[in-house]
Amino acid sequence: MPATKTRDRALGDRLAQFGVDRRTFLKYCATLTAVLALPAHFTERVARALESVEKPSIIWLEFQDCAGNTESFLRSRNPEVGDLILDLLSIDYHETIMAAAGHQAESVLAAQIAKGGYIVVVEGSVPTADGGIYCTIGGRTAVQILQEAAKGAAAIINVGTCSSYGGLPKAAPNPTHAVGVPSVVSGVPIINLPGCPANADNITATLVHFLTFGALPTTDSKGRPLFAYGSRIHDDCERRAHFDAGQFVLDWDDTGHKNGWCLYKMGCKGPSTFHNCPIVRWNGATNWPVGAGHGCVGCSEPDFWDTMTDFYARLPQVTGFGVEATADKIGLAVAAATAVGFGAHGVAKAVQRRTSRGSEGPAPDSIEDETDGSE
Repeated sequence: MPATKTRDRALGDRLAQFGVDRRTFLKYCATLTAVLALPAHFTERVARALESVEKPSIIWLEFQDCAGNTESFLRSRNPEVGDLILDLLSIDYHETIMAAAGHQAESVLAAQIAKGGYIVVVEGSVPTADGGIYCTIGGRTAVQILQEAAKGAAAIINVGTCSSYGGLPKAAPNPTHAVGVPSVVSGVPIINLPGCPANADNITATLVHFLTFGALPTTDSKGRPLFAYGSRIHDDCERRAHFDAGQFVLDWDDTGHKNGWCLYKMGCKGPSTFHNCPIVRWNGATNWPVGAGHGCVGCSEPDFWDTMTDFYARLPQVTGFGVEATADKIGLAVAAATAVGFGAHGVAKAVQRRTSRGSEGPAPDSIEDETDGSE
């Protein structure tokens, strides 16, 4: 069978060809359904949509970026079925991975834009200073290319913090006046998948949601899908129990660090960052930064490079905590409970009572140590 005919076949027809049984495929669909935070019974609907959907055209634009989101996208949780999902998508223009270059590549882009109805994926921020001259491709600025592509797009998916909010290029003093895509285009469905880089599972899940339901997932006030950014990293972190127990890393490679204690006092921004990193993890769900021993830097939040630095300094205030208590005060509560002979269950109850009382009053003024801050 000619290669072109093979590529045009729906995923359902290609499964048998590549030796993938339906059980394996449904397992993969169940994973995507879970990532999307959908009820389990939606697995069959996702499967049916992927089996029958026609290949959507993808135009992947790169502006002020490092191609880290492309690298992330090319690494799926399940390579066997994941590759088929990627093959289901017709990625017609992507500078980093396409064979064509120069005018040949730009003619491909022009041809796809003329057809309309495609999905635009954007990676990298958009410089707007001096007429946008700080990022040009084929003699045209990023602003011009983006606005032209947006006119015929069915949806725009911003992958990474740069295309979502401006990211690192937007960091002060922002000499190129870099901005995120939503500041440049409007009138088309847009969703943000921030992170440095965006997680491959979240990218795939967003595309699958669009193919399944014909619409982008529900978003928060910052344009992020709730299924991936609906809870704080701190709330899902495997080190959370150590936070509640007042067990903190105070120096790299100390006993607490070796034992996997909480990295909050080493500058972890998990309490102020919304992302599902602890759940989906990275590189085939192998690990994630906090699990590997480094604190969260808040990379999925707008302007994180300016608002979250110094990355190794403690947050000035833990706002929005369900417990509404500081790390130091939790530590003191645990120590006091232990001193009077509470067991592990008693400690937990004491912390719970302490934090419950704290939530009824004003938030603490500071999380600085109530001793000499010598750590």
